[in-house]
Amino acid sequence: MIRLRDVTFLVHDHDEALTFFVDALGLTVRQDETFPDGWRRVVVGPPDGGTGLVLALAGDGAPVGRQAGGDVAFFLETDDFADQHARMTRHGVRFREEPRHETYGTVAVFEDLYGGAWDLIEPPAR
Repeated sequence: MIRLRDVTFLVHDHDEALTFFVDALGLTVRQDETFPDGWRRVVVGPPDGGTGLVLALAGDGAPVGRQAGGDVAFFLETDDFADQHARMTRHGVRFREEPRHETYGTVAVFEDLYGGAWDLIEPPAR
């Protein structure tokens, strides 16, 4: 078996990113540790496991918010689209479109805290 454990997500500020990912999206903090040299490792992910995001501070000129160019970079799957959409809206998450129903599920594109595109998606019932 092989699985993708974590991926790096570039941020400008750890605390600002934690507020977005934990409060607005509902992810949990898996690690928030500052080492003796001052380097801080922050990892968030879905409460029930799966791939996490290592929130890495971006250097000068890093493509924060454009990590996938203009394409959707990440796909946040939920089993309750309406509830998750409402939570995110309450926390000020900007949706680029109204929810729509496709053959692959209910979906809407939203922006992360830097304007990067994500899909919120609920697959159809199986």
